[in-house]
This record gives sequence, structure tokens and C-alpha cells, in this order.
Amino acid sequence: MSGKRTRSVSRPVLAIAAVALILLLLFAISVRSVDRFESNAVEDFELAAPVEGLELVEHTGFTLCYSEKYEVPAWVAYVLERDKVDGPYDRSDNFREDASVSTGTSEPEDYYKSGYDRGHMAPAADFRWSEEAMEDTFLLSNICPQDGAFNRGIWADLEAMVRVNAYEEGVLYVVTGPILSDGEYETIGENKVAVPKRFYKVMLAYDGEDAKAIGFVLRNEGSSRRLESYATSVDEVERISGLDFYPGLPDDVETKAEERYDTALWSFETSLPDLSYTVHDEEIDYVKGLSHLAGIVDGAMKLIEMATDGD
Repeated sequence: MSGKRTRSVSRPVLAIAAVALILLLLFAISVRSVDRFESNAVEDFELAAPVEGLELVEHTGFTLCYSEKYEVPAWVAYVLERDKVDGPYDRSDNFREDASVSTGTSEPEDYYKSGYDRGHMAPAADFRWSEEAMEDTFLLSNICPQDGAFNRGIWADLEAMVRVNAYEEGVLYVVTGPILSDGEYETIGENKVAVPKRFYKVMLAYDGEDAKAIGFVLRNEGSSRRLESYATSVDEVERISGLDFYPGLPDDVETKAEERYDTALWSFETSLPDLSYTVHDEEIDYVKGLSHLAGIVDGAMKLIEMATDGD
């Protein structure tokens, strides 16, 4: 008799406990989802204005405007967000022609024994968040001949500085490329790939209300100068390059952001904070956690079934 009474009382208790557990887990999931990084990036704000006669090509994570005359990109644009400054994918060094460019691009042989590095415009390190995007950065439409000391020195520092500012700002709109307005140029390879004398990089932080921007123009040579000494306004980079950056911005915002720059508003650090436990790790842990929670919920549902079974 007492055993039967205990069983009949335990069923509603089990059911209530199981439902409470499921509700608690659902609440935990909803709280975790709120804490995840939410991008406020505006689509296509990173794009420079198209250049007449040059081809626009889209790849995973970046867009470029290709110059057949010089066999290098006139500009490469992309958005870098806080949750994409690091990732699990390593560079492949799979440099290859870009079949997406209708006129063809330079070839790996053009760089062989040229004395120049194959310098990324959209850096491979900015695309570790995606295996496909990482691979696309090695397409030769994204590459220019660069002096080795430049590519591995101050240019690499500038690329790292961009990642730090993307991490701090949340979203950064970046456009980069060679200056193609100061030729004639030395060329390399059978495809006569132009060796640029200078390179530029511009970046914009914009939250929908306030905007700040800064530009850099650097000679294609090694340097021991501080990055700050190369800083300039986006207007000045436009004047030198002949390009139009950030045409998608409201006119008043664009004018204000591009006509001035303030190095005090930007970090010139080249090292990210410790991201050994990165956003990507959080996402992996989150998915694993959901799988674990699903098992718990399944067990709770079985308890409910047991508790509501008739005698």
C-alpha cells in the first residue's frame, strides 16, 4: 500500500521537475544568445567607387577591382568584425590564378625569382574565420609585388594594427591597394605585372551616427618609421590614388570623416589581446553545449512520459 502511494505521488513531482528543468535550460540558452556578438555592419559600405574599364570581382569576404593593364587590383575592400579577427584556419600558401577575372590574372610563375614577395592586399590573417575566405585571399587578383622588407615589416604591422582596431571598434570598413597613378612601373614575369611604388590603406569606423576614418600611404620599401608618421586623411589618399572611397556614406558624414584624421582616436598597437579563448571557441563550446542540453532535455521528456503513464 505505502509503495503504491509513493509511486502515485512521485509522478506529478517528476513531471513538474522535468518541465522546470526544460524551462531553466531554455532560459540559459536565450541568455547565452543575447551575449553573443551582434554585428551592425552595413552591407557594401566598404566598397570604393567602381573604376571605369576595371572589373569588379566578388570573393568570400572581400571584393576587388582588377586592373588588367597592371595585373594587380586597383582596390580590395572588406569588412572586418570583432568576431572575425581570429579563427581556426591557417594559411595555405596556395597562390593561384583567379578564374573569376574574365581577362585573366598574373600567374605564380610571374613571381618566381622576381625578387619580390607576393603581397596580400586583403591579408590572409584577416580571414582565419573561414576556410574558403582564407583560400580566396591567395588568388593572384588579391596580390601585388612587394619588397620583402616592406611586406614582412611595416606593411605587416599596418595589417596587424587594422585587426586591433577592428577588435576595439567592433566593425571596421577597410579598403587597400597599390597606388597606380604614379607610373611608369617596373614589371615582372611574362604577364608584365606592375611593381607599385606605393601602397595605401584606408579604414572607417561608423556606428550609424558617428564616423571616423584614417588613411595611410607607404612606399614599397622597408622602413623603421612609426606607423603614425604615415597617417593621413582619406581625402588625401583619394587625391593621390584618384579613387573614391566610401561613396555609400551619407554625404555629410563622408565629408566630415574623410577630410580630417586624428591618430589619437586610433590604436597603433599591433598585438591583439589574448584570444586563446576566442569567439570561435565560444561558438564551438556553445554548439557542444546545445548538444549536451538536448540530451538532458530528452532525458527530462522521458521522465515526463514515465510520470504520466497510467498504471
